[in-house]
Amino acid sequence: MIDREINRPTWDEYFMLMAKLAATRSTCLAFPVGAVIVKNRQVLATGYNGSPAGSIHCTAQGFCYEGLSSCDASKDLPSRAVHAEANAIALCSRHGIATEGATIYVTLEPCISCLKLIISAGIKEVYYETHFNTGDKVTVRDYYVQDKLVNLYQMSIRDSVSFNASEFLVKPVSQKL
Repeated sequence: MIDREINRPTWDEYFMLMAKLAATRSTCLAFPVGAVIVKNRQVLATGYNGSPAGSIHCTAQGFCYEGLSSCDASKDLPSRAVHAEANAIALCSRHGIATEGATIYVTLEPCISCLKLIISAGIKEVYYETHFNTGDKVTVRDYYVQDKLVNLYQMSIRDSVSFNASEFLVKPVSQKL
């Protein structure tokens, strides 16, 4: 008999897989990012980064700003994208969903602006996959952690769980095993 439990995702892996799936909707040319806000193991909202609602997508026009291949190609122009975390929090706000005491799963460590928004929204835990902040931004981030405003956890999904999830995505799954 096959041990199916070994490939079953933990709750953290499960929600990070959802964040990675949300990132597939990203319209940002520089960094596809996905986010999932969870409370009591219930998904409250998902978000991905991209141009503000109603604005043409960077992926649709093939550039962020004319003459630039992506937003990170300029040191002067700000990104056109609303970050995944901000989109997920905005969705909760729009629908009157409380985020106090929630957890957010993000494919990329939140920038300092998003981290401040996360803290202000009452989200207490952040799980992220890929490191982002460097230099002085790490110092600022660490002050928030030291002040117990938020807990940050870098995590990865086990290879066996990733492989199993990819099999579920490419093959019909609701069949007798």
